[in-house]
Amino acid sequence: MVSQGSPASLLEALSSDFLACKICLEQLHTPKTLPCLHTYCQDCLAQLAEGSHVCCPECREAVPVPPAGVAAFKTNFFVNGLLDLVKARACGDLRAGKPACALCPLVGATSAGGPATARCLDCADDLCQACADGHRCTRQTHSHRVVDLLGYRAGWYDEEARERQAAQCPQHPGEALRFLCQPCSQLLCRECRLDPHLDHPCLPLAEAVRARRPGLEELLAGVDSNLAELEATRVVEKEALAQLREQAARVGTQVEEAAEGVLRALLAQKQEVLGQLRAHVEAAEEAARERLAKLEDREQVARAAAAFARRVLSLGREAEILSLEGAITQRLQQLQGCPWMPGPAPCLLPQLELHPRLLDKDCHLLRLSFEEQHKEKDCGKDGAATQEGTETQIQREVGAKPEGQSGVQPQCRDGSPTLKEDKAQLSQEDAGALLESGGRVNKKKKFKGRCKSITREPRPALEPNLDGSGLLPRPIFYCSFPTRMPGDKRSPRITGLCPFGPREILVADEQNRALKRFSLNGDYKGVVPVPDGCSPCSVAALQSAVAFSAGARLYLISPSGEVQWRRALSLGQASHAVTALPSGDRVAVSVAGHVEVYNMEGSLATRFIPGGKASRGQRALVFLTTSPQGNFVGSDWQQTSVVVCDGLGQVIGEYKGPGLHGCQPGSLSVDKNGYIFLTIREVNKVVILDPKGSLLGDFLTAFHGLEKPRVTTMVDGRYLVVSLSNGTIHVFRVRSPDS
Repeated sequence: MVSQGSPASLLEALSSDFLACKICLEQLHTPKTLPCLHTYCQDCLAQLAEGSHVCCPECREAVPVPPAGVAAFKTNFFVNGLLDLVKARACGDLRAGKPACALCPLVGATSAGGPATARCLDCADDLCQACADGHRCTRQTHSHRVVDLLGYRAGWYDEEARERQAAQCPQHPGEALRFLCQPCSQLLCRECRLDPHLDHPCLPLAEAVRARRPGLEELLAGVDSNLAELEATRVVEKEALAQLREQAARVGTQVEEAAEGVLRALLAQKQEVLGQLRAHVEAAEEAARERLAKLEDREQVARAAAAFARRVLSLGREAEILSLEGAITQRLQQLQGCPWMPGPAPCLLPQLELHPRLLDKDCHLLRLSFEEQHKEKDCGKDGAATQEGTETQIQREVGAKPEGQSGVQPQCRDGSPTLKEDKAQLSQEDAGALLESGGRVNKKKKFKGRCKSITREPRPALEPNLDGSGLLPRPIFYCSFPTRMPGDKRSPRITGLCPFGPREILVADEQNRALKRFSLNGDYKGVVPVPDGCSPCSVAALQSAVAFSAGARLYLISPSGEVQWRRALSLGQASHAVTALPSGDRVAVSVAGHVEVYNMEGSLATRFIPGGKASRGQRALVFLTTSPQGNFVGSDWQQTSVVVCDGLGQVIGEYKGPGLHGCQPGSLSVDKNGYIFLTIREVNKVVILDPKGSLLGDFLTAFHGLEKPRVTTMVDGRYLVVSLSNGTIHVFRVRSPDS
């Protein structure tokens, strides 16, 4: 170990993973460099090659494989030299825990060699004190540099050792590379120099480097210039994206406010028109009741007189009839001449008049216009340039009756206009046109319209780059149901959710030791049997099996409950998150900060740490899921972040921002478009992140009935299922921005 105050060695100046292969995560062995300058083990490249091409795992560039195979890729002598330095410092012939001299067995002093105390930087051999004293006494080794072995292993002589280190010829072991063949651009040793490069002009390595270094430095300077331009462009792009999100948030707020204002005005006008309709009907009914009462009185009088006259005519004798003839005649004539049968009173029938463009599909109350950001340079005294950007504006289009258009509707029998009932359906745009045109109700006609309930909830304040843009998925409440069944002995404690078949979910109830099946509508479908004594924690459904974690074990069972295999997991964390890969034939589980992927046979397919070996011991993935694009998304409780990585562990993005409210990230789900839905239990929220892990805004809050949300899952890519701490499940349909 380097003593305190000593300068950092060459190896410590390099990144810790520079000498590690990004494929196998082990130290590079036979390093081969691709044209994109990424280096991997030769065997790893051979496994990665597909036909005549190999895809670089880091930059995704497709590289053609030489006809001789991956072994024909350039050997990275730079990495080889560093590896030799590492091996020399870390390994050696040890006797009783100490390195042995490399020269003693050669001179016959001892078969195993004495304890080494020094090292020759030129020969790269460990020497005992006697051999070290005599090493510089010969003509061939008098200029060699012999240093203290402890100091060498501490890294004090790394730079000097690198200067004296010679690259070895791969074709002639023991021969150092000394020349460069100019026509072939190939490094040669003395043996290679003789044949077949004997007639080729060759240069010593030092002279060749001096000749070629200026050209490389010039190219490097050009790339540095390009990097500066790329960095500036990236900053501009980020600023433009931030401006777009901020402007979209403002415009989204304007749209919400405008729509709510239109709806309020339309609802007020609705109440006014309905009030007029009720008043008209009540007045007409009152007048009709008065007329009906008079008609009933007259009808009773007439019926009584007619009945009396009929009785006299049918039952009376001649004298009786003749004696009453005068009175009966006078009364009947009086009733006949009285105007007691007037014509029907005029009844004004109400009818709804709509604006002629109300049902026009091309009539839009709200319209977006998009303008390019213009950069104008206004050079003043100080030569400073000013930048002026244009903002997206909302244009209101008022539906007015075109000039010269009569707007006459089909006529009723009485000459009043009418409107077909099947066309009388109000949309949001129609409401705006009606609001602007001022529709009136003045005659009676039934109006059949579709009524949609409008939920008015307090709207949280918008933050820059977050919600309100109208470009994010929106929740639509679908249903809610409890998960406690009659046979449960305890209140449910849901620790895992996953899709299970078409429009069905599997619920891991750890408290009742059960895997329960429910439809999206809340219909109970039974259970998937689990082994006795198992309390399922996290669960994932594969093609024809179910994987779940319980304690420190990973189980794979059939839908009927038959155990296919089980694997013991590390005890480094209390619970292990389980998720199925998009292919459905592999399962991933979080184990002590890394991710292990198993196939259907229970064999370990791959194992990686998000961020590589540099992140070893710095991760604690409590929740884990996968995206349709094949990326892994995890809630890291050690870093208090959400990390997104690919299947090799390369980190694509990581969020640690204030959107977590200082809380540990919770359960994760990903929809079909790659949006990440993160549960934050302490603040009763589900927030949205983009596919690279950047926070976009809130998706669900306490206003949506969230009270201590626990775990979530995504069904069919468009239904978000949220379980609460009390065992209730809410289902929301995720409405995509383009729907």
